[in-house]
Amino acid sequence: MIDLIDRITNKNALENAVKRYKEKGIILPTFAQQENPDLIPHKIKDKLKNIGLWEINPLNLFRITWKNEPKEKGGLFGGVNFIELPKEFTGVNARIVLLIGKWFPTGSHKVGAAYGCLAPRITTGGFDPSYHKAVWPSTGNYCRGGAFDSKLMGTESVAILPEEMSKERFDWLRNEIGSEVIATPGCESNVKEIYDKCWEIRRTRPDCIIFNQFDEFGNAVWHYNITGKAIEEVYNKVKTKSSNLAAYVSATGSAGTIAAGDYLRKLVPHIKVVASEALQCPTLLRNGFGGHRIEGIGDKHVPWIHNVKNTDMVTAIDDEDCMRLLRLFNEEEGHKYLKECNIPEEIIKELHLIGISGIGNLLSAIKTAKYYEMTSDDVIVTIATDSADMYKSRIVEQNVAHGNYTEMQAARDFEKCLLGERTDNLKELGYNDKKAIHNLKYYTWIEQQAKELEDLNQLWYDREIWGKIFAQVNRWDELVKDFNDRTGLLK
Repeated sequence: MIDLIDRITNKNALENAVKRYKEKGIILPTFAQQENPDLIPHKIKDKLKNIGLWEINPLNLFRITWKNEPKEKGGLFGGVNFIELPKEFTGVNARIVLLIGKWFPTGSHKVGAAYGCLAPRITTGGFDPSYHKAVWPSTGNYCRGGAFDSKLMGTESVAILPEEMSKERFDWLRNEIGSEVIATPGCESNVKEIYDKCWEIRRTRPDCIIFNQFDEFGNAVWHYNITGKAIEEVYNKVKTKSSNLAAYVSATGSAGTIAAGDYLRKLVPHIKVVASEALQCPTLLRNGFGGHRIEGIGDKHVPWIHNVKNTDMVTAIDDEDCMRLLRLFNEEEGHKYLKECNIPEEIIKELHLIGISGIGNLLSAIKTAKYYEMTSDDVIVTIATDSADMYKSRIVEQNVAHGNYTEMQAARDFEKCLLGERTDNLKELGYNDKKAIHNLKYYTWIEQQAKELEDLNQLWYDREIWGKIFAQVNRWDELVKDFNDRTGLLK
């Protein structure tokens, strides 16, 4: 049966963690504080005023929230960071809102998913920071978030990611964090190669504990409780009397972020939860495979933690459209053309906040709006996991491959890739469609990764299991508070 992390498993490891954290002055935030920073003690907020957003300082654990002030240093907290894109830009009547991940430490919300995996293990004795190393297998931002969290939480990290990921990721992990970095063969969709390396580490390095975002429920729990509530707050801020929270769109990736849709379903039972993936690797759409360039959404398998029953539609986005729009959103000639199209300058200035996977999510939101014939009363919420800052080298590569960006190319890209998004390459999921996707988990998780068939069936047939999984956060906050009491650092 699916095990919940709700009890102390190793008292010696827990004592070692308490001792180390007391010596290093590490205080763990509760998940409630990450959801609502108003709960953070004033003495911590006062210290944060002199600390940079990406600084290697344990107090930045309290900045793992959607509500950071959009400042590189010294910011405190406010509302959720988001942008709403106008009809003139998206070409649809529905209101499309993106939560912005740039203002997390590391520039991506993945620090939250990683914290949701590591903190419960430390507070239950499942991870000894004085002995263990935390292994973060990922296609990009998650291993960056995990390495950052590890550094702040007093332990060493091992980052595993495909060798074809952007240069910025590798440079930062090695030079800024000092993490051990393992580059596996392939690109964004080569997840099995990462898993193979994990099995090698399990066999040969007993001091390593692997936090696989694709099967760690802490990833989904964090997004359910924190991203879900952030979306609720944003919707309440932008809604009118006639508004309808019509859809939530999320790249599948590790299936952590899409778990916010489970929370939103409780609020709005009719909401459409839409999974976005790359057309070049349409795993959910067509049992497909292949390489693609939408960094951050590894695929060719169905994540263990994906509650497929709560997914209403799958969309597939052409990675070429994403790369072309990356240039449109960030090149001077692109901005010039958008101004001529009467796109508000305040919107143009914020387009750099949307990274490649965020562009994919935006296009999936447009597909969703067109397919369901949504009106101006309908609000679609989606996620910009990171910003274009993570992909400057990709823009340079595009210039080398295609020449300098021109206003004529900007016109082509705006008309074809954004306004011209169509309702092809998508599928509404019926009961049997969802079950077919769930059953694909068997080949990865039972045959390759040694999960139990009983657990696979429980995730489908047990109507209470997902609620129990997401509710673990309440117990985790009790454990965090007890842990901090034992270090005495909040007294």
